[in-house]
Amino acid sequence: MNIFYQPGIPDGILYLDGDESKHCVKVLRKKAGEVIRLTDGRGFFYDAVITKADPSQCSFEVTQQMPAPAKDHFIHIAISPTKNADRIEWFVEKATEVGVDRISLMDCKNTERSFIKTDRLNKVAISAMKQSVKAVLPQIEDHLLQFSEVIEDCQEKEKCIAFVDASNPLHLKEAARPGTSYCVLIGPEGDFSEEELKTAIEYDFRKVSLGPSRLRTETAGVVACHILNLINL
Repeated sequence: MNIFYQPGIPDGILYLDGDESKHCVKVLRKKAGEVIRLTDGRGFFYDAVITKADPSQCSFEVTQQMPAPAKDHFIHIAISPTKNADRIEWFVEKATEVGVDRISLMDCKNTERSFIKTDRLNKVAISAMKQSVKAVLPQIEDHLLQFSEVIEDCQEKEKCIAFVDASNPLHLKEAARPGTSYCVLIGPEGDFSEEELKTAIEYDFRKVSLGPSRLRTETAGVVACHILNLINL
């Protein structure tokens, strides 16, 4: 099933934007009178009937509103952007498909990329949300946050920092409890510095393992996201 995205439906905006309209009318050849399904990215799906099949502004009339199943947990992944922009886009895509609520891009001592295209990341997240038939678009911070900002402002109940340490026996799946909110810090390819690890622990973050393999930054982010979703099944 094709899902279309219009965040303004609750505010009375009953048409698709240019790209969505073109895809609906030109690519999928939808006509006036046909039923489509949409999401507002805020937790609701909608059934609607096309009233004007215009490829520049496809209008519709909502016939049914359906809330997505409620969740009892919240997943926040704070991750250092990779040197290769494609890899962090891959992380955003896969984490959205698996299930993530918030993504923060974090500037650490060993971070190799200081510029991020948040508009591009949001487009990737929207596409992944529709592909995986979800009704909630993850919140992606619109700028790169300093490591200190992330740990000082963290409001989640379960706070973890993934750190490459062979002597660290505590796995994330054992550290995290189901049915709560989580923040997991994922460092750059050069990992967190010892000072950053020390500071995070002072702010009540627990050092956790993601398994015996050494993971790339973007892979570690997806693994952490997957583990938290699994323990909440």
